Amino acid sequence: MEEVEIPSFFVCPISLQLMKDPVAVPTGITYDRESIEKWLFSTKKGTCPVTKQAIPDCELTPNHTLRRLIQSWCTLNAAHGIERIPTPRPPISKSQIAKLLREAKSPEMRNKCLKRLRLIATENATNRCCMEAAGAADFLAALVKNETSAFNCGSLEVTSRPLDEALAVLFHLQLSEASLKNLISDGGVFVDSLTRIMQSGTCESRIYAVMLLKSMFEVADIIHLSSLRMELFVEVVRLLRDQVSLKATKSALKLLIRACLVGRNRVKAVEACAVPVLIDLLLDSCDRRQSEVILILLDELCRCADGRAELLEHEMGIAIVSKKILRVSATASERCVSILLSISKFSATPSIVQEMLQVGVAAKLCLVLQVEGSSKTREKAKEILKLHARAWKNSPCIPAEFLSSYLA
Repeated sequence: MEEVEIPSFFVCPISLQLMKDPVAVPTGITYDRESIEKWLFSTKKGTCPVTKQAIPDCELTPNHTLRRLIQSWCTLNAAHGIERIPTPRPPISKSQIAKLLREAKSPEMRNKCLKRLRLIATENATNRCCMEAAGAADFLAALVKNETSAFNCGSLEVTSRPLDEALAVLFHLQLSEASLKNLISDGGVFVDSLTRIMQSGTCESRIYAVMLLKSMFEVADIIHLSSLRMELFVEVVRLLRDQVSLKATKSALKLLIRACLVGRNRVKAVEACAVPVLIDLLLDSCDRRQSEVILILLDELCRCADGRAELLEHEMGIAIVSKKILRVSATASERCVSILLSISKFSATPSIVQEMLQVGVAAKLCLVLQVEGSSKTREKAKEILKLHARAWKNSPCIPAEFLSSYLA
């Protein structure tokens, strides 16, 4: 391969390697399919890498002429160790997807069609884009809503193979923002269906349900977030308690953070017992990133009085928050200090102030003032120390120089 110079027009502008499946974009530039798909779908860039022009609908057209030229060149240079590239399998078409969706309407064909759709969705990003354009998301969402409406959550488990497959396909489609907004804009019916699945579905379907909800909430506006039902928070917290999978736990945490942008949702999460569950997760977590996400959510919940009360009621609440201050990123450290500041301002009874001293809060805050970090974090730490200066002034945890420098 080193002895043979590859013609420049056979080389992909992105990978700089010989193209195996050349495809042209609407701007007229040809790329290797794998490279341009990664550019367009994995990195979410909707422009041509060479011309920087927008690519509408991520349309890719196979360049058959160039592929045949490359194959011929490979054959001519076989003596130099050049292997002939195989003819790529033609990509799936909208008409093929539409046919599968029509066949899936038949109960007898449904399982087979859904399995085929799942396989197509997991193959590559082009297939997913084609499926979305063919209306697969709407069909699958309607199927989920119909399947869950047939069950009474109080007496029957929401278990059916088509339901599990439909949820799996929806998740693997990695839907665009527009499609996700469409799912959440049906008056809450689809969100209620996913809530019902989390309540009574199989383990697999519960995981897919919470991951779908997380993706939907990332693009949802405040109006839709404001209309979330209490049942949803109960089921998300239950899923956190069950710890069915690491992916499900992370999705549930991010879902709650997004939902708690709305004040009333913080109260709902607290009423669903989120705070003690989060503290228990924090105590058991060995994953630094997960710990940081938990602290972000705890900070949101401690913005309401009930959230602070729940944290203070837990025997390890204050201790675990203070313990994490210097063991997480600067952003998460600021969240820890923010939680302690909320407690100091609004919930600091004499016994709580003494508990903070006993579990090492004062000492940790002094360390925060010494280490490099956010000036906002240091200001918050200083404010807490000033608030409790009288109660903590005789503590050996606070060096004398801090009393004169920061507590004056």
